[in-house]
Formats: sequence, C-alpha cells, structure tokens
Amino acid sequence: QFGSKYSSWPIIVTPYNLPPWMCMKTPYMFLTTVVPGPHDPTQGIDVYLQPLIEELKKLWNEGVETYDVSRKKKFRMFASLLWTINDFPAYGMLSGWSTAGRLACPYCMEETRAFSLRYGKKVSWFDCHRCFLHPNHTFRRDKKIFIANREENLKPPKVWSGEEIYEIVRDYPKIHETGVQTEIPGKSDIHNWCKQSIFWELPYWKDLLLRHNIDVMHNEKNVFDNLFNTILNVKGKTKDDLNSRLDIANYCKRPELHMKPNDNKKPKACYELDNKQVKLVLKWVEELRFPDGISSNLRRCVDFKNSKLSGMKSHDCHIMMEYLLPVAFKELLPVKVWNVITELCLFYKQLCSTTLKVDRIRKLEVEIPILLCKLEKILPPGFFNVMEHLPIHLPSEALLRGPVQYGWMYPFER
Repeated sequence: QFGSKYSSWPIIVTPYNLPPWMCMKTPYMFLTTVVPGPHDPTQGIDVYLQPLIEELKKLWNEGVETYDVSRKKKFRMFASLLWTINDFPAYGMLSGWSTAGRLACPYCMEETRAFSLRYGKKVSWFDCHRCFLHPNHTFRRDKKIFIANREENLKPPKVWSGEEIYEIVRDYPKIHETGVQTEIPGKSDIHNWCKQSIFWELPYWKDLLLRHNIDVMHNEKNVFDNLFNTILNVKGKTKDDLNSRLDIANYCKRPELHMKPNDNKKPKACYELDNKQVKLVLKWVEELRFPDGISSNLRRCVDFKNSKLSGMKSHDCHIMMEYLLPVAFKELLPVKVWNVITELCLFYKQLCSTTLKVDRIRKLEVEIPILLCKLEKILPPGFFNVMEHLPIHLPSEALLRGPVQYGWMYPFER
C-alpha cells in the first residue's frame, strides 16, 4: 500500500427513474461489488459480476416486493439495466470485444481501415473517416492530402444490432463458467472477440440499442492531451516526432513536412509553436483565475522547465478544451489551423450541453466526419489513435442516451 500500485474496482448501480436534480448524485449510487486488486480484473471481471447479474435477472423476471412510502403500501417492482458507463479499457472487459490493436473500435469492428505505421509502429486511424462522408464530397477524391494516390469509395461500416451480435457470440466460451480465458480462432485478424460477456444472460440485453457507453470524459481528456502536447511540441508527449515525419513522407504528399536526407531536424509545421510562443501560452495559463468550482488551480500545472502542463485532472482538460483552447491559440496559429481546433472544441461543447436538441445532434453526425478529415489534412498520421477516431460515434450514442451527464464517468470518479 505504501508506494506500490494497487487498483480495486468498485461496481456501482444508479437508478435512472429519478428527477434530473437527483439522478447521478452520491446518495443514489449503490455500491454492489468491489473487485479486489492489486491489478485490474481484465476479462475475468465476469466472475465478480455473477451475483449482480443474478439479481438483475430476478428484477426482470420475478420482481421484488417493495414498499411505496408515498402510497404507504407494497408493490412488486421490476427493473432492467439500461447500459454500462466505463472507460475504454473497461469497455473491452465488459463487452467482450477487445479495445486494443487494429480492431479496437467496437462499432467499426472488422470493417475498420486502421493500419500499423511503418516507422511509428503504432496503430493509426488516419484516413479512416472519409467513408463516413457524403458520396459526392470532394474529400473522397483527394489523392494528395490524405493517403497518397487513394480515393475513397467505401460506405460507412455496418452498425450491428444486438440480435446480430448475439448470434455471433452465443457459442463463444463464458469465462465465468470455464474459469479460464480461451483464445477464439481468428482473434486480432478477423475479429476482436475474447469471450461471451455475462451481460448476454440478461433476457433483454440483445434488444437494447445502447449497451456500453463510450466515456466522453476520458475521450475528451485524451484528445486534449494529444492535441495540446503536439501543438506545444512537448518532448516525449508530442505525436509529431521524427518517426512521425518519416511516416508523413511514406503515406502523404506533404513535402513541406518531409525531412531532408541525413538530417535529424524536422521542419517546423504549421500546427507547431516555437519556444517563445510556448512560453507565452504557459504564462497565460499561469495567470488565469477562475470563480470557485469552475476549475482547479491551473497555475500548479504549469511546468516552465519542461515547457508543458502536467498533473491536469479530467475536468481541467474539459474546461481547457471547451473554453480556453480557442482563446489560447487565437493569435499564435495560422487561421486554417485555429479554425479546425475551434470547431473541435465547439463539437465537444455542444455534445456536453445539459440540453440536447435532436436536430442539432443529427447535424453533428454529419459534421464530425468532415471535422476529422480536416484534422487529417493538417496533423500527421501518428496523431490519430483510437481516441481520435471514437468521436465519429459519439453523436449517435447521444441520440440514444440523451444528455451526456447520464453516460459519462464524472459522477462516479468524483
């Protein structure tokens, strides 16, 4: 316990049939299980979920006798599980679809166009978003800015229904029955299934339109970290290192970013700040002052020695992303770069609004692939890991779930 890492996992259930001012508040969060550490449970989390699943099945099939204090009489209460809220690694543990590797996206599944970079060695989702555009969009015919000499003619990946997914996984092994994880043939090549999740034992699970939420809180934080560190060119954190420049030369036609032979110095990119500009941004952040409850003291996060921000919490990144980034870079970045970053900030701000309008969310569904393509026109292939890909699916989840406060991890992590 003293200095060693220990990770225990609480499993919390929250009733949703409460008014908005009561729902997702601490008094109504019921701790049902604690999965012991010292490490995360990986796919074996189903073993610890068995008692909870049994109670959920009883609540659906038989109901339980409950006292109604307002009517002063008993009634039989029935309940169902709407969805799970978890970060992306836990998404793979609960759903059974591994969120690592080339097939990490649980929506695109095996239809993803992700690939491993030749020099960066990591999986990239660069140029995986033109297929979501309108068939006549000009970006589809661009053979220069995206992957060189390639037009995009594919349609968006198929969205699988719960019934169709259940038909695939119904014969896969169940870890909570076998006690061991069995390798399923074809994993990481044609699929990413690790098991049949215990949630499929719920009679209604295959009928739900949204079973697991992509956590907007963690997604926003990861996108902010990658974007901010790349613009400030933070050593060890930037997605625009020497290998990234070699990948640009290998995949794209951007001669202004190509490195010269026998030269280890990369040309300055339009999305990159010089040392003087970095100091200006950090000084600006250090002098920021907020009303109580808006943000933590960001001046503590400023590291002038290493020219970066460190120790920022998820909510600090949330405030920076949705309110401060457009202001911080307004006078420092070219207009074309600043416009795209501002559009990205506005996307998250609208997605995280306390009130959602269906027509606006449907418009975001159309706009987000265009926005991601604009980012691909500016930033290197190494920038686009799975976290930069997941925003393509966030508006469709919002249409099914509703406001983001009912599907992200802030209430539970606090």
